[in-house]
Amino acid sequence: MTKRARLKAKTLPVQVVPALPVENVFAEIVGLIEQARRRAFQSVNSELVGLYWKVGEYISRKMKTAEWGDGVVEQLARHLARSMPGLRGFTRRNLFRMRQFHETYAGEKKVAPLVTQLPWTHHLIILGQCKGMEEREFYMRMAIRERWGKRELERQFRVALFERAVLHPTKISQSAGQIHPDAGEVFKDAYFVEFLQLPEPHREADLHQGLIARLKEFLIELGRDFCFVGSEYPLQVGGRDFAIDLLFFHRGLNCLVGIEMKVDRFEPEHLGKLNFYLEALDRDVKKPHERPSIGLLLCASKDKEVVEYALSRSLSPALIAEYQTQLPDKKLLAAKLHEFYSLNASEKGKGSLWPS
Repeated sequence: MTKRARLKAKTLPVQVVPALPVENVFAEIVGLIEQARRRAFQSVNSELVGLYWKVGEYISRKMKTAEWGDGVVEQLARHLARSMPGLRGFTRRNLFRMRQFHETYAGEKKVAPLVTQLPWTHHLIILGQCKGMEEREFYMRMAIRERWGKRELERQFRVALFERAVLHPTKISQSAGQIHPDAGEVFKDAYFVEFLQLPEPHREADLHQGLIARLKEFLIELGRDFCFVGSEYPLQVGGRDFAIDLLFFHRGLNCLVGIEMKVDRFEPEHLGKLNFYLEALDRDVKKPHERPSIGLLLCASKDKEVVEYALSRSLSPALIAEYQTQLPDKKLLAAKLHEFYSLNASEKGKGSLWPS
């Protein structure tokens, strides 16, 4: 090599090739950018919803004192369109929605602080779908907690999440309740997997493969904080090989969640196998800082009384839930919910169900 070539080589910058994939190397920067964008969006959304609240309050006040009628709101919409041509969202229809928005939540001390935490589109869906304040509050809190987008919020109405939560609260073993007091809020009594479009009848392999293929949708149905660990996760006990169908980790509960699937009716012996897997997870897989594992048995159907008997003496933190392949009959659930509330109101009046 000539002297000139050696000098040139010394002055060239040294390029360091990342040992990891580019996505991993720059993940932290990408995360910071995404967090900033979320905060900016939330700030803009909060200001916009706050503006709609104030406009709705103003219109409501004017109409209650008979200063304004429907025609004045129409004039306001035309005036805004003329004077602020680039302004969107202030049509006559939306102005009346703003009034409805304010009047619906103004006197609700528990719910009013939540309104600026959701986008306006979410509020329109909730106002249009819900029949009472309890249902509105339920969907508002769930949408905030789970960070549902518009489509997922609409799906939760289709699967009648509120009606199911009231009529079929999650049943957990006593051990699960003691070890994980919040487990009842994390898990559901039934999970809808209509997005799999499974044939009838279907095999466990069909269900298993479908959930893996549509893992994103299944994670959304499971709920926020579930992280996928593995499929047919291997466990070795006493020189024998076993495998749990699906393994997740729940960040909020700080524990592994093992899921076993059955395409038939729940039988008490299913619980014994799940308990065995939980013991193996806790002894051989769980990390020292994690809490005891919890098990979820997904069955095609279950008898509530059989489930209650099976869980009453179970020493393992386990839950039993159904998976359902078709959307529920909302009219039937609504009728049952009406009966439920009527019965509770009657029993409350007698002083036998709820404390006064």
